[in-house]
Amino acid sequence: MKQFAQARLTFATLAFATLTWGASSLLAQSKPFPYLDSSLPAALRAHDVVSRMTLDEKAAQLEDWATAIPRLGIPDYQTWNEALHGVANSGYATVFPQAIGMAATWNPALVQQMGDVISTEGRAKFNQAQSEGNHRIFYGLTFWSPNINIFRDPRWGRGQETYGEDPFLTSKMGVAFITGVQGPDPEHPKAIATSKHFAVHSGPESQRHGFNVEVSPRDLEETYLPAFRSTVVDGHVKSVMCAYNAIDGVAACANPMLLQEHLRQAWNFKGFVVSDCGAIVDVTKGHHNAPDVLHASAISIQAGTDLSCSMWNPGFNTLADAVRKGVVSEDLLTRSAERLYTARMQLGMFDISGPYDRIPFAENGSEQHRQIALQAAEQSLVLLKNDGVLPLSGKPRHIAIIGPTADLLDSLEGNYNGTAIRPVSPLDGLLTQFPQDTIRYAQGATLAEGIAIPVPRTAFPSGLKTEIFATPDWTGRPLALRTDSEIQYDWREALPSPELHTHDYSVRWSGAIEVPAAGHYSFTLEGGNGFPYSPTEKYRVVFDGKTLTSGDLNPGAAGAGTASSLLGGSPTTPPKMSNPKPAKFEVDFTDTRPHQIEVWYSHSGDRAGGGATLSWEPPAQAQLAEAVSAVRDADVVLAFVGLSPRLEGEEMSIKIDGFNGGDRTNISLPASQQRLLEAVSATGKPLVVVSLTGSALALTWAKEHANAILQGWYPGVEGGTAIARTLAGLNNPAGRLPITFYAGTQDLPDFTDYSLKNRTYRYYTGTPLWGFGYGVSYSTFHYAPVKLSTTSIEAGKPITASVIVTNTSNRSGDEVVEAYIKTPQVDAPLHSLVGFERVHLAAGEHREVQLKIDARALSSVDSQGQRSILPGVYHLVLGDAQPQEALSKSEASFTVVGRAESQK
Repeated sequence: MKQFAQARLTFATLAFATLTWGASSLLAQSKPFPYLDSSLPAALRAHDVVSRMTLDEKAAQLEDWATAIPRLGIPDYQTWNEALHGVANSGYATVFPQAIGMAATWNPALVQQMGDVISTEGRAKFNQAQSEGNHRIFYGLTFWSPNINIFRDPRWGRGQETYGEDPFLTSKMGVAFITGVQGPDPEHPKAIATSKHFAVHSGPESQRHGFNVEVSPRDLEETYLPAFRSTVVDGHVKSVMCAYNAIDGVAACANPMLLQEHLRQAWNFKGFVVSDCGAIVDVTKGHHNAPDVLHASAISIQAGTDLSCSMWNPGFNTLADAVRKGVVSEDLLTRSAERLYTARMQLGMFDISGPYDRIPFAENGSEQHRQIALQAAEQSLVLLKNDGVLPLSGKPRHIAIIGPTADLLDSLEGNYNGTAIRPVSPLDGLLTQFPQDTIRYAQGATLAEGIAIPVPRTAFPSGLKTEIFATPDWTGRPLALRTDSEIQYDWREALPSPELHTHDYSVRWSGAIEVPAAGHYSFTLEGGNGFPYSPTEKYRVVFDGKTLTSGDLNPGAAGAGTASSLLGGSPTTPPKMSNPKPAKFEVDFTDTRPHQIEVWYSHSGDRAGGGATLSWEPPAQAQLAEAVSAVRDADVVLAFVGLSPRLEGEEMSIKIDGFNGGDRTNISLPASQQRLLEAVSATGKPLVVVSLTGSALALTWAKEHANAILQGWYPGVEGGTAIARTLAGLNNPAGRLPITFYAGTQDLPDFTDYSLKNRTYRYYTGTPLWGFGYGVSYSTFHYAPVKLSTTSIEAGKPITASVIVTNTSNRSGDEVVEAYIKTPQVDAPLHSLVGFERVHLAAGEHREVQLKIDARALSSVDSQGQRSILPGVYHLVLGDAQPQEALSKSEASFTVVGRAESQK
């Protein structure tokens, strides 16, 4: 027991020590229960602990908010955690580029490294939380990432969360991320990853709870399932999330074809399946596969779903009644509970100490991790056009920085994100990178008409005095003082200052505001995102000494519902959230002189949430004129355009021109930003366009008129540094597009049509602006003739292709060698990615790059969904992009003899 007393408290030991039957009681027995014996296999321990549970206890464990079982020393556990591109929703963390940006690196080793950092920071948060007795959501070790759905249509708002449109690239990136998150030891994972959303899920967001996908057997097998298979078979992912939608009329979470035929039988998946949140309710209310939630739960667990994410809704906790009514067998509850507890045993949650228990909280956002985020951001950048204006070099110059994403926090962090520590916007990155240059900045436009954008720093030329109080009512002496350039902060589960040690705090900003022109200005003050809790947030706005408005941004728990009022809600779920409401006010400015403004913000009642953003909708012409003025004396114009997760994302309420429910109805650059580009271009100054988005924009005008275009995605905490270093030439861009950039959607199938006909690079017959796999750099490369390991292979055998690549420029840089195959199938894809490798070459250096192409990559899928390797001639192209867009490439053909069937 001495060892136990000295050990760092883990999840299990802390829980045991605080529950009725504590660890000391259980471990003091001469023969402790087998589930407490760490020398036994995890599955055996799981079987033992589940065998000791009652029927109702087992049912309660099949919820994301699993309740405690004190007599067994089992604490409550919130399975739900997020880590798409950094540990999300639980305070400060390293924020990497959004997943679509990860894919644009075409570097699986780097993605694996990011996954490793994410699980390290997740363990650090978990360890700290357990030492504090914190069992809240978003502090567990089961991460519901990555999203490996196929980004089949540019209109889908959640496409930013994926690795793009290609199943091969998605497979490689998904396996890399999962390997990094789970670690090298499958019996002792650092954390658990989850492949989602299984399957055939990619919008529309507004219809997802009742949408039925009619998909052909070929498209299912050829495009929508390969990444899931790969993450199970090759990545050994321990969890899979079933989707909201139905396939051929059967809800994904109750679909035997998916969960049994493919996942368990064909792919031999041994982990657990979790439903998307509320998806069990959708089985009955959305898809009408069952008369009520109890029967929906029964057919879902029978199909293979083990865990219900229900939050405030009933879910699998109804299964105890289902057993008593004879609707479902208790053996199924036992099976699912054992799968869940096998994972918890493997994570070490019932051990005295483990290899990851001493990872310190200081790992979160460490400088070492920040440098990896910078490297990832640099490698994610895709140079789409450059007529020689980049990189910027030479004598000091006048630089105009314009556009709504130049200093926008949302467009750094993306969605499903953590809170970035000292995030670097493009504006700040450029100010740091070019200290000797004269830089003028103007916001120039909002993201889209009808959407407010944070009031820019130019409106506060002297900055804002910021006072931070350790009280929620602005009383006492300020604990910290500083000067802020604007009010744009995300403090979810974090604190606004290191001097602060309480989540009951208040902040007051004060200073002078100057508008670019007289007119009518609409303002919005918004608090933080506290999901799923209800902190209290209050505010006050004082203008020229008079209070304009005050009240609640969030009424807090007093305005929330109660779990007991929700039939079937888990008892450990927090009360139903209160409804936060941004404060809106308007000011008519009759002049452009300075006016005094004070913004007061208070947060209390719960640690969740926190943050404040002051936004505006100014007169469009005033913004435009300010931008043109900033450009007038410039030597070069850097225009930052794009979108934000407030426009594209998951099931949102937004409905304005071009945007609906998180999806887009128009993929063109929004009109407000297009007018900005055209106005500054009319000055005749060299124009560099930097696009920050989670998806493809139809930058048709920019392709024709801009001197250079850089795609920046949502690049994370060091995104601004990466962009500035790239524009300066310190980073040589070599990212590649993981999606097709179409000129429009007019020749694409309807958004609700899941057919791949004339969709994605493999089947699109039109001419895109830039194709999948495209990207240029400041270097040039040459490909020697391809050498094949053989020109004739037996069906079912792999083949190796090698090519010597030479950097023919005087600048070192990376090159992505891409391999595409054209099979002899009559109606085959135009070509398919079958291999790639990112390599670094010094100026003048040459290197042989070998790509091993496995037999499955050579296979074809027929109309019945059967996969096989066909006999005939195969055409292989190695180059820096797709065959029709490659600047340099090399080709070869080989013959496959015979035919071989492939496994599902």
